[in-house]
Amino acid sequence: MGILTEERIKIIVIETAGENCCVAACDGQKIHDEIAAAFRESKKVELSFAGIKDLTPAFLNSAVGQLYGLFPPESIEGHLSFMDISEEDEIILKRVIERAKICFEHADSCRKALKDVLGDEDA
Repeated sequence: MGILTEERIKIIVIETAGENCCVAACDGQKIHDEIAAAFRESKKVELSFAGIKDLTPAFLNSAVGQLYGLFPPESIEGHLSFMDISEEDEIILKRVIERAKICFEHADSCRKALKDVLGDEDA
């Protein structure tokens, strides 16, 4: 049958988002879409924040947080790694991940909170 190899891709945030200030949820959505597509193909993802100047919870909620609504936490943690992230931004990322886990675990009671964090599309 052949040997199974673990395919790994690297997503460089600054290249996908198009700028070094990652503040908008719509830019985070681009990252999310790439990660989700890779996960669906059973690929591991290395997410590089090299060159990123500003990083906000809104961006991270879109890029990473909403993955927890699509994939089991243990699958995400086994297939997604973060590189080149500052200590300060890593703290924000960890908070986003913890909130996403709780929110999607209790999705019905957290829908409004998530909408408040990500904002209305109409706004």
